[in-house]
Amino acid sequence: MTRDLAVKLSGRNITINAVAPGPFESRMTEWMFENFQDSLEKQCPLQLIGSPADMAGVAIYLASRAGAYVNGAVIPVDGGISIT
Repeated sequence: MTRDLAVKLSGRNITINAVAPGPFESRMTEWMFENFQDSLEKQCPLQLIGSPADMAGVAIYLASRAGAYVNGAVIPVDGGISIT
């Protein structure tokens, strides 16, 4: 869907990208971290869980001039889990 919309809307100067988050602490994942935080951290090459600042950095990048030429990308923000 990201790639299809990126192609369809690019003529209107609209870029479409997706962020694919890994494990981040939130109310939704609270139970998971209470019970499985050690194993989740071990699965991550960086050996840690993402913070809100990690996600904010990607959002700021995509919303800024620095990300203006990025179109149709799916950006994993998962500490490297997607490449292992």
